[in-house]
Amino acid sequence: MKVSERQLERYPIYLKYLISMRDSGLATISSPMIANALTFSEEQVRKDLQVVSINNGKPKTGRDINELIRDIQHFLGYDNAINACIVGVGHLGKALLNYKGFKDFGLNIVCGFDSDNNVIGQKINGLEIFSIYQLANKIEELKIEVAILVTPSNVAQEVTNKLMNAGIKGIWNFVPTHLKVNNDIVVENINMASSFAILNHKLKK
Repeated sequence: MKVSERQLERYPIYLKYLISMRDSGLATISSPMIANALTFSEEQVRKDLQVVSINNGKPKTGRDINELIRDIQHFLGYDNAINACIVGVGHLGKALLNYKGFKDFGLNIVCGFDSDNNVIGQKINGLEIFSIYQLANKIEELKIEVAILVTPSNVAQEVTNKLMNAGIKGIWNFVPTHLKVNNDIVVENINMASSFAILNHKLKK
């Protein structure tokens, strides 16, 4: 079944909420309870959950919460971890290397890359920082599929070209610049400037 980007954005929200409810001791949960907690409509929640789970749940008691968590994790691919690297180990890159939450959604950060000799060879959160010139060898050796790009804007395309030549499959782009990539490369742009512009506009309204 085809799902929209809006739906895909909601599933991690469901997952985080369900895990928190499970950890608080809840064994079952209903669509109305989820809808009320997350301020979604009941119909929307039911339709979203029907996509990921073959079990409709029981009247009054709802769905088994552990089963629903597993269904969402499987649907999102969180139960099949993808190896990834951080490219650009400045302030944001270091923060991302230190972030422990990536594993919760199936992203296994294995190393970082940079061109700064003062950074190369260091370990951050137990992860080694390699030279950008080792990119191709390490991507193959460590079976890296996704690159998290946090380089300066002026070198982003050059680094992207290196990533494509090295066989990377996807780029999570935190650099505020448009990347030119081959058709078989998946790019997801995280544009903080655009996001803040939307926030600022809503505040002023």
